[in-house]
Amino acid sequence: MLLRRIASALPLLPVLLEAQTPSDSEIVLATTTSVRDAGLLHAILPPFERMTGYRVKVIAVGSGQAMELGRRGEADILILHDPAGERQFVAEGFAASRDRLMHNEFVLVGPPDDPAGIKGLGAVMAVGVVGRSGALFVSRADRSGTHVKESHLWRLAGIAPARPWYRESGQGMSATLQIASELGAYTLSDIGTFLTHIYPLDLEIVVEGDSVLANPYHVVVASAARFSWVNGPGARALRDYLLSPEVQRAIGAFGKEEFGRSLFVPVRPP
Repeated sequence: MLLRRIASALPLLPVLLEAQTPSDSEIVLATTTSVRDAGLLHAILPPFERMTGYRVKVIAVGSGQAMELGRRGEADILILHDPAGERQFVAEGFAASRDRLMHNEFVLVGPPDDPAGIKGLGAVMAVGVVGRSGALFVSRADRSGTHVKESHLWRLAGIAPARPWYRESGQGMSATLQIASELGAYTLSDIGTFLTHIYPLDLEIVVEGDSVLANPYHVVVASAARFSWVNGPGARALRDYLLSPEVQRAIGAFGKEEFGRSLFVPVRPP
């Protein structure tokens, strides 16, 4: 239903996005797994492809890995949620532009019986309690934006996580949630991926709403000046599409009908 609503709105987009036959028809989008796993790309990319003639090849990895692809000229456009890493990426000359796209929040999730007793605590205090109690915690440990945020929380709490209570999955968010559920462990997740994968997980949100858990996403166009083969026109067309009022409204509506809340908050709310 959401896809139909998006498609019905898209004819209102600017002439820029009218049907065309681009000379380079493929756009390589390197994106954080959370955007893919929440289902947002499946909702908003097909109408773009139909309207423009471009085909978007999605590579879903952690933000750190996505930026490594960008540093090698292997991505035309990126969706990231690692602000500090993104600023360095721009400063190094790998980006032609970086724009705010949307945001949501991270949440700490854990077993329903909350063995560490952290429900309702602030995020930093909560991870401190987990670390000192030795309750199981599963980390993505994959240089993703989620892993960067988690590492920041441990530093703020003055905890150096280590086995046996600290486990590293080395996998994306949905797989890490499944591992945490099977082990009866805590983990950090973006709210979108958690809600879209909540069943049959035996996990609940125990900490949310803390400002330190803010999760901003940016869309970054790779530098065609740095890499001559980058599809600059395609990347700019996709960026403009994502930032258009119609698609921003669609992002804001995504998830509301099913979960009673938006999975992402657009940077340009209606």
